[in-house]
Amino acid sequence: MKTFIANLGRHNQLWPTCLARSTVATYEDEDLWPLWNAGDKEAYIAHCIKHKKTAKGLTPTRPVASRWFNLTHILSASADDLWLHRQQDHLWWTISGRGAVEIASDKAFDSVRGTYGIYVFHKPTAPWSNQNAKGQRLEWRALHPKAREFLFTEGAINELSADYAAYAMALVQGSDLSPWHERTAWKLKAASARKQPATIFSARERAAARMAATAKETVAAAHGQQALVTVKNKDLRFADQRTLENFLVALIDAQEGRCAITDLPLQFDGEHTDPEFLCSLDRVDSDRDYEDGNLQVVCRFVNRWKGADKDGDFRRLLNIVRQGFAES
Repeated sequence: MKTFIANLGRHNQLWPTCLARSTVATYEDEDLWPLWNAGDKEAYIAHCIKHKKTAKGLTPTRPVASRWFNLTHILSASADDLWLHRQQDHLWWTISGRGAVEIASDKAFDSVRGTYGIYVFHKPTAPWSNQNAKGQRLEWRALHPKAREFLFTEGAINELSADYAAYAMALVQGSDLSPWHERTAWKLKAASARKQPATIFSARERAAARMAATAKETVAAAHGQQALVTVKNKDLRFADQRTLENFLVALIDAQEGRCAITDLPLQFDGEHTDPEFLCSLDRVDSDRDYEDGNLQVVCRFVNRWKGADKDGDFRRLLNIVRQGFAES
């Protein structure tokens, strides 16, 4: 059994239908449908990068576009899996069935996407419930602060790790949650949530602030310094540091919390378990400035490995390594 967190359509527009029909659902835009239907993943990704935007209004990265392509396959393959969805003040859950996905076209669904029609994929499930197996309401605000972090996703679908999946199952079954709540990291998170300072910064905001400050320091150090070679000049093409921080939070959201190069889950300041997976700001083209369209957030070790290499060259070599492991 797998466990998935789902947003059901842009701005959860599919939720009322999913609740009424007992389904989980996603969709493809009409212009993407021929590419998806033909199984042409590369053309699909290229079209998304050229013509589509994320919910935050940013150009999708290659890994994000790749996940969009895979959404319907994940939905189709799901059987006897736990699905969770936050709707306002409640957490809802269901179990996917073994029936086939139902596909229907809709020409007047989403005005946000202009004139495009869509193809909606509905996977039959058990009836949705906002109560655990013991009849207790699953109130969002009553959940542990740590649980609220991973029981929600900015993306369409996110599969939980084994540990978080076990927690989610215990939650919907009404089982004892103390094995998680007694962990040091969980206690610290709960204590932090109770403090209520004037301004509460999320882990993503802290990561964005650190990356923005590092970028500012890098730019300041780059202008005209002489070492064995002349350090290339770099500039920040943002009005101020706060603007850059807000952009980086949106960029992390657009990447669905994953490394733009490896697609590994990013870890965030103050909540990380391995510093090598902390967010690190990378310029796609190291000869260009820190500007919109030239930035991506990657794992710290990825940024170190990539260095000043060309983005395409680094990705090519990384794919060769992946293929080598897959074949061995």
